[in-house]
Amino acid sequence: MVASLIACWHSCRANGQQGNNREEQLRVVAKNMHKQLNDSIKLAKSIDVHAHAVLDQSMGAAGEHGPELIETEGQPSLFRVGGYELHGVKYRDSAFMDVNKRIARMSTAGIDFQILSPNPLTYFHHIDAPSAISFCKRHNDCLIDLVKQHPDKLAGFAALPMQDIPAACEELRRAVTELGLLAAYIGTDIGQPLDGAALDPLYETCLELNIPLFIHPAPAGIDGPPGDPHLSRFDLALTTGFAASETIAVSSIIFGEVLERHPGLDICVSHGGGAVPYLVGRLAQASRVRAWSPESLHKDGAFEEMLAKLWFDSNVHDPRSFKLLADVVGTDRLVLGTNFAGWDQAEIHHSPDFLMLMADNARQLLRIT
Repeated sequence: MVASLIACWHSCRANGQQGNNREEQLRVVAKNMHKQLNDSIKLAKSIDVHAHAVLDQSMGAAGEHGPELIETEGQPSLFRVGGYELHGVKYRDSAFMDVNKRIARMSTAGIDFQILSPNPLTYFHHIDAPSAISFCKRHNDCLIDLVKQHPDKLAGFAALPMQDIPAACEELRRAVTELGLLAAYIGTDIGQPLDGAALDPLYETCLELNIPLFIHPAPAGIDGPPGDPHLSRFDLALTTGFAASETIAVSSIIFGEVLERHPGLDICVSHGGGAVPYLVGRLAQASRVRAWSPESLHKDGAFEEMLAKLWFDSNVHDPRSFKLLADVVGTDRLVLGTNFAGWDQAEIHHSPDFLMLMADNARQLLRIT
């Protein structure tokens, strides 16, 4: 069944048919692929929603911005995105790029199913729109080609060109209805506030397609404005910088009344929402007494009520931090996240019952019925 779907997929993409007929064929194939994925996810006892992929076929898809993987014999590998260079990270022949090594490592880690997402280094939210659109299309095409090799183990999230919201909505529709990707995936810094009216069409598109939105930060200054220079030391851009970005994202969504404007929209924030569980009391106090706070948040418990409508992954690295997160937002809004194969891949310390609870949460979030 899987082999026939893959053959049909490639035939639809490779033949010369144009227009509605080809698009309808692709939608049928995507629907069948989605059914295969659904059948596999239904049986999974652990579902990892925080797992980035590096795709060889997407190299150079953003033109001069890259990405580019430079390998010289006897030298550490170099990954270039625009003027940013990451030295010494072994992407090739690792689980990031080798799907068979990923599957083997998933088995060792006790992960039944995984949804792959864009590498945060290659969001390309701040480059020129045509280059970003080109990259996202290539990335999404390559990602679905990868997950089709193991539809019983893998699915994918869509990269979007957020500097052009109409184009992002168009690509999201294509990625979901034609390719079969399961959700939208964007950074925390997209060049405009997450609660801005300019993003309303994207949120409405998520609702139209009945899919969630995942948000994960990227190191500042890769393809956009430089970040705080203090964060350039000790990898603070990846630890405190990410946490700050996630905290700002959650605060903007709640204070900016995104969920009130778009009832039913599901948003999942990485790394347990950054510092939000620790700062919830201070944020709630601000919502009650500050003049800029919307009236809907003035009453006691209103901020916490809106916070409990968001979703969070479990990649927080410490049982004490995870307990605080669960106490603040509730266990029904938690999904497993590992940052699989990354420097900070989280060890899975949850009980089988709790892993199943988070797997059921992921099925609800991803509309797997």
